[in-house]
Amino acid sequence: MKLLSWLHRWTGGIVGILLAVIGLSGTVLLWEGSWIMLPGADDQATNDPAALGRSIAAALELDPGLSRITFAGEEIGLHQAIYGDGSGAYLAQDGTLIDRWGSMWERPELWLFDLHHYLFIGEAGKTVTGILGILLLGFSISGLILWWRTRKTFRLRLWPARFTTSAIVRHHRDLGVGASPLLILAASTGSLMVFPALSAWVLSPWAAETEARVLPVDLSAPDLQTDWSLVMTRAQAAFPQAAPRRIMLPVDSGEPIAIRYRQHFEWTPNGRSYVWVDPATATIVSVEDPASGDAASAVTEKYYPVHAAKVGGILWRLAITFAGISLAMLGILATWSFWMKPMVTPNKMRKRGP
Repeated sequence: MKLLSWLHRWTGGIVGILLAVIGLSGTVLLWEGSWIMLPGADDQATNDPAALGRSIAAALELDPGLSRITFAGEEIGLHQAIYGDGSGAYLAQDGTLIDRWGSMWERPELWLFDLHHYLFIGEAGKTVTGILGILLLGFSISGLILWWRTRKTFRLRLWPARFTTSAIVRHHRDLGVGASPLLILAASTGSLMVFPALSAWVLSPWAAETEARVLPVDLSAPDLQTDWSLVMTRAQAAFPQAAPRRIMLPVDSGEPIAIRYRQHFEWTPNGRSYVWVDPATATIVSVEDPASGDAASAVTEKYYPVHAAKVGGILWRLAITFAGISLAMLGILATWSFWMKPMVTPNKMRKRGP
């Protein structure tokens, strides 16, 4: 038990600030739709294929290096266009330019997303956040074990009774226990998203073999002018009742356009229903319908919406907000108490005795 306590304390003291950063940035992102105060942000989303096609054409007029567009939805009533050079723009649903930026640093929701997912260091940062999620899972479980012997003194507080080392330790212990179910869920879903191989291993008993169904297309006219309204109209026919959520333009010649739709049973905000369209002829090349997927893919689809409170309404969002704030407080105060209190090693604990 003493060794577990020592490992819990030392590891937490080293990574506590990083966990606090993850908790704070994630909490702010939960309410992203409430603080993006741009004209049209509160407009109700419409799914008219012709209007979407005009918006795509407008985004391409701004910059032909368009990479993708996330269409207006329940959270924000603006289209978000992202370009290959990292710049982007918000467009109203009629194609009018609302805001434009040259880098992510000009939009808080973009650099907060990068901070939360990548820690500003790209794919290496993504791996670090996944490891932090695994550590958080370990902290939550070991914290419950360590708390059990002092459970009779449990008192849930959002802030320490006093700003002393002993009071902070008690606050850390009790707040950690109170938030542990939510922290375990957030840590598990976050890590499984970062490490898909781990997720595949965990869900392997429920997985079925799938085959890639996307076919290459033959672009006979490299300078063709794609009819975007026709593309969106024909793609919608594959999922007539689904909401169009994102279009991804091909990077190389000969690749189809990918369009994501969200069907009524999908939890992920941008959906996992795909339609691939030939930009030359606006004909459907391939379709991927998650309704025909296996149980493993159905579970995987739930990771992000549960983690980011995109389902469950206001109550679940408040619950995840509590988890994020708790994680930030646990990380900050644990780091402070660890570095301000004289360090204790296992050898010293053995000398002190029980």
